Amino acid sequence: MAALRTPRHWKRLLIAGIAAIVVLAVGIPFAYIHFFSGSSPAALALPAATSKASTGTTSAGASSSVAGTYTVGSGSQAGYRVSEVLLGQSTTAVGRTSTVTGSLTISGSTLTATSVKVDLRTVTSDKTQRDAQFNGRIMNTTTYPYATFTLSKPVALAPIPAVGTQQKYSAEGDLTMHGQTHPVTLNLTATRTASGIEAVGSIQITFATWGIANPSFGSFVTTGNTGTMEYLLVFTRS
Repeated sequence: MAALRTPRHWKRLLIAGIAAIVVLAVGIPFAYIHFFSGSSPAALALPAATSKASTGTTSAGASSSVAGTYTVGSGSQAGYRVSEVLLGQSTTAVGRTSTVTGSLTISGSTLTATSVKVDLRTVTSDKTQRDAQFNGRIMNTTTYPYATFTLSKPVALAPIPAVGTQQKYSAEGDLTMHGQTHPVTLNLTATRTASGIEAVGSIQITFATWGIANPSFGSFVTTGNTGTMEYLLVFTRS
């Protein structure tokens, strides 16, 4: 009787072993993402102290001139946001840098020039392994260290909003990264502050368009064909 039970015994052990492997394969990534990795940073946003969006009419306090040159200053950030699947578990990869420089020029009530440069070599996430992939095979930051945006068409800002009021704008320009330049349209929300202008927004990037390698890493980490570039720019009057 013991001999007859042995094959069944090994069959039960085999099934139990397979089940344990499946549980570990799913459970370890789940625990890593949800308990050890922490939540992904929220999307960049303007300070909560700003008021409701402008209704399109000139507000009190908006009569003072905004003409002049402004420089990208402290508080500015730029980076990426990419959806990942880690062994069947969905997560979001976020990398950012505060090494952002540039300027903008306003003539009258028209934005006439904008130039912004992001040092991609300083972009970091919560994973050193991911950063190594970003700097290496994905973005090759040794060869292509910067991403730049240059305005190609003036932007009408009138009516000029009051200090602390948000307004939405679209800015057409050329985005250069990974050795390629393409025209893009940035949809952004801007706030006039007592010392300058703050703007926040994002743009979807199709990796193949820029000759960027898909961030997927074998079957361990997989992503789609697009990611999001997000930015928060703090301009101070020069």
